[in-house]
Amino acid sequence: MRLYASAPPRRTTAPTLLLTALAAALLLVGGLLVFAPDRAAAADPLLSRGKPATASSIEDTGFEPAKAFDGDPATRWASTEGVDPQWIRVDLGAPVTVSRVKLLWEVAYAESYRVEISADGSTWTRLATETAGNGGTDDWTGLTGKGRYLRVYGTERGTPYGYSLYEVEVYGTPDTTTPPTTPPPTTTPPGTGAFTVVAAGDIAAQCTASSSSCAHPKTAAQAQRINPRFYVTMGDNQYDDARLSDYRNYYDKTWGAFKAKTRPVPGNHETYDPAGPLAGYKSYFGALAYPQGEPYYSYDEGNWHFIALDSNSFDDPDQIQWLKDDLARTTKGCVAAYFHHPLYSSGGHGNDPVSKPVWDILYGAKADLVLNGHDHHYERFAPQDPAGRATPDGIVEIVGGMGGAEPYPIETVQPNSQKRISGTYGVLKLDFTDTTYTWQYVGTDGQVKDSGPTYTCH
Repeated sequence: MRLYASAPPRRTTAPTLLLTALAAALLLVGGLLVFAPDRAAAADPLLSRGKPATASSIEDTGFEPAKAFDGDPATRWASTEGVDPQWIRVDLGAPVTVSRVKLLWEVAYAESYRVEISADGSTWTRLATETAGNGGTDDWTGLTGKGRYLRVYGTERGTPYGYSLYEVEVYGTPDTTTPPTTPPPTTTPPGTGAFTVVAAGDIAAQCTASSSSCAHPKTAAQAQRINPRFYVTMGDNQYDDARLSDYRNYYDKTWGAFKAKTRPVPGNHETYDPAGPLAGYKSYFGALAYPQGEPYYSYDEGNWHFIALDSNSFDDPDQIQWLKDDLARTTKGCVAAYFHHPLYSSGGHGNDPVSKPVWDILYGAKADLVLNGHDHHYERFAPQDPAGRATPDGIVEIVGGMGGAEPYPIETVQPNSQKRISGTYGVLKLDFTDTTYTWQYVGTDGQVKDSGPTYTCH
């Protein structure tokens, strides 16, 4: 075990506690025990109880990072399963000098991890490193780190599960030599009504993180690192037939970590379920996918109106009429729509005319942005009208089908296509303000592979 601290972690075990108790009893009987109240009072106080906490992911509702700082040994934080690395962070509220960090692991422990401290939540200094963890209680003492933010950064799981901590206790004293710091910036750009969305389509192949070639655990990890306001999926969320059992065995293990913040639409693979078209999709997502009783719905965020559509049934007159009525009702200044089948694509599926009537309606309502999947590549188009003519008042279309399914090659480059990437898995990071939008295509390695222009809403 390589250690960056003045003392190793002290693992508390039952035999140790028994020996300690016996020794204390013997000393007391022999009159040799000296009570030192001043020394007990001088112990550094617990600083982390009830402080704001964040994490790279959560396994499910009820396992939020705050559970590791609530003082309740029955509650815990748990990360998504099968994904490395993962981290949990606490904001101590002001600069402090940390002298001790105590970790109480659940069964899902870290074999390798780092304890790190930061003044600004961005640049981290290592306080301690564990390379042979075996769970239980790790008690790091004799530390001398200074900062406002402390995190436990897991690099290798000790089990096939995730990382889970009942408690993280940080002890120390206020640091009067370091000026106060401001919280780190959010992932959204500055400005009124600004927020970030992560989007992807064609996600969960029937594989898990145990396979190095399995991509959806990696796209899920990157999506969580961005930590957006919410997530959007553009269909074919689960392969091959989108059965409920497949959703539970694959999608739920990765993208399911942020299911509660996901606003999905179905793709054609969701219609292949032997239990009936969209049966597994509806059972898995429930009201998240059917908030208005249909597989199409709308919602608002800031000055944006988002429309989620089921492109498997664009021949359904009820959906078309609903779309017209919905656009007529909205009072928001910017409009984005998303559905599975792209009207224009340079990939293997190519252009899909099934979406043309919807584009006609969206264009007539001065919609700004359309997001699609279906073809397994990334592509962005210049603003264009439904006929494919470039025009400044046109709709910007982005194909983001690289969420985890096998990539498709670029075949026939379409007019107005500005950028195409195939073979590199990743997610769309979309940044919105009250009047503008822009985006990046971020690979699973965290690197930006493409950046879009900044557009002003119509």
